[in-house]
Amino acid sequence: MIRFTLRQLEYFVAVGEAGSITVAAGRVNVSSPSISTAISQLETEFGMPLFVRQHAQGLSLTQAGRVLMDQARAVLREADRLVDLAGDISGQVRGPIMVGCMLTFAQVVLPALRKDFTDQFPDVRFAQSEYDANELVSALRRAEIDVALAYDLVVPPDLSFIPLIEMPPFVLISADHPLADRDEIEVEELRSLPMVLLDLPQSADYFLSFFQDKGIKPEISERSRDIAVVRSLVANGFGYSIANLRPLNGLSPDGKALKFIPLAGNLRPLKMGLLMPPHADTTHVVRSFVDFAQSWVRDGFAPGGVPREISGPLASPAVAETAKTTPPES
Repeated sequence: MIRFTLRQLEYFVAVGEAGSITVAAGRVNVSSPSISTAISQLETEFGMPLFVRQHAQGLSLTQAGRVLMDQARAVLREADRLVDLAGDISGQVRGPIMVGCMLTFAQVVLPALRKDFTDQFPDVRFAQSEYDANELVSALRRAEIDVALAYDLVVPPDLSFIPLIEMPPFVLISADHPLADRDEIEVEELRSLPMVLLDLPQSADYFLSFFQDKGIKPEISERSRDIAVVRSLVANGFGYSIANLRPLNGLSPDGKALKFIPLAGNLRPLKMGLLMPPHADTTHVVRSFVDFAQSWVRDGFAPGGVPREISGPLASPAVAETAKTTPPES
């Protein structure tokens, strides 16, 4: 007869990941004594220590503890799957979903999409993580996430991609830049100007390909992996940058004005979409999220989301600069 509970396994995994009962208690929102009791009961049931207790350094898993924690994770995943199956049978959208998102636009898109989805389906346990492009693919392959919001920079053959919206490239410059009054900018015009490069895997190659295709070497003066830092560097006059997603207003994070000018030419736009393993949407909750995301974007990132005019192909510098005072079209 099994004499331990799924709750005890959840506490065990939480401590194993945190290396601290106190930290784990905060993550699962229970008291530290409750977790300590659960761990002691599991060790008694299994007949072996799961952790080495180090007074100054917290807890570390024993060799047996590491093996058992891997299995405990598998048991918890299967228990969640039971909830999913029950939802499939009953027609209810319920159970867990883990959604990943690219760092470059997670802060703009994912929270609003999550809010609207969970408002409609309150029985879904939604968790999110943010990654760069390569990390996102790895997380999908390791089944750490069910589905990802991503660009179509790289779509490996073992994953599928559902496009949601095309996002053409634009030049990001300061409001007092010599090119700030242009309607569009040619790649050749950027040849000798300092560039602030968003230096993330795949993204950097995409931006630089515009220059390589024309036999031009850009003058990269600054690099950053943080899009917010890139915007502030540009707004403070350290160079231009290239991006596909506008911020929700015409300001950098430090409050300075920015301009967003289309990059001229027949350049490949990025497609934002859903990346997932084949057949991932066979579960009711994932399938419902895919359907919801498609309609959410199709309806203009509404009702509580990002206006299409700012983050999609209809974006314009004037709209971006007045986004704080002009409500999005429905």
